[in-house]
Amino acid sequence: MLTPRSADAVFHPELRRYARVLPRTVVTPLTLSVFRRLPAVRVRRSPAGMQSATLRSGVTMRVHRPPYGDNGSAVLWIHGGGFMLGDARMDDALCARLAAETEATVAAVDYRLAPAHPCPAALDDCDEALSWLAGHPDVDPARIAVAGASAGGGLAAALALRARDRGEISLAAQVLIYPMLDDRTGLHTDSDAPTRRLWNAASNRLGWSTYLDGAAPDGVAPARHDNLGGLAPAWIGVGTLDVLHDEAVRYADRLAASGVPTELCTVPGAFHGFDAVAPRARVARNFICAQRAWLCERLADR
Repeated sequence: MLTPRSADAVFHPELRRYARVLPRTVVTPLTLSVFRRLPAVRVRRSPAGMQSATLRSGVTMRVHRPPYGDNGSAVLWIHGGGFMLGDARMDDALCARLAAETEATVAAVDYRLAPAHPCPAALDDCDEALSWLAGHPDVDPARIAVAGASAGGGLAAALALRARDRGEISLAAQVLIYPMLDDRTGLHTDSDAPTRRLWNAASNRLGWSTYLDGAAPDGVAPARHDNLGGLAPAWIGVGTLDVLHDEAVRYADRLAASGVPTELCTVPGAFHGFDAVAPRARVARNFICAQRAWLCERLADR
């Protein structure tokens, strides 16, 4: 078993100094209660060109348009936060860059959070946002991708499954960044616990139990689905030290075995959320460039 001292050596060289100061998790029952009581802090201005949209249900979206004109494609971005925290505004800078680099309209949805709104509330909100995007006059419904990180990646995968089953919208791509796909992750002792940062087995159990709220996981967790055939092409990225690594790799393998074009990007020595913590590190820049280059290819006008 790794000790804290031996664990330091396995982190990517560009991430070691961050790993030394970051906690193994920031989400516990105690901190979750504190986070919810904190008032929302709005320091940064909204990016230029960002517009808000309100769906029929009252759910809001933040719509980012490319600065030099769009190419008709679109990305539905779904934020992370373990199903319990976060909002669309926190990813404003990310979405603005994504819009500029892909020339796509990027819409970030402010889905409802657990425990006040357990499953399938978040997925229903994302589903409504996808339908709104597909019906937008400036969007080609054949060139829409769903994308998200952590819980957002899990919701993107679940949304891709729902879209396939309904057959109303044919997604061009799904981008799953260290996604939460399997509620069973973390149910057993984690022998690599010293290498976890920001999100660990305990926080993963908390997120899933809060989101499921007693519901059967079979129809909720993407990894529980038996049939993955016919899904949109997928890009999956995850660090080797992320507690979600194994489930992401298994899902990628199952997608590929089902005939779904799949690209898996694993980053040696990287922990959960490393690209957000160290965005200027070369390892993070390469990770982000890889997903966006792949996405540009999938959204190209065909």
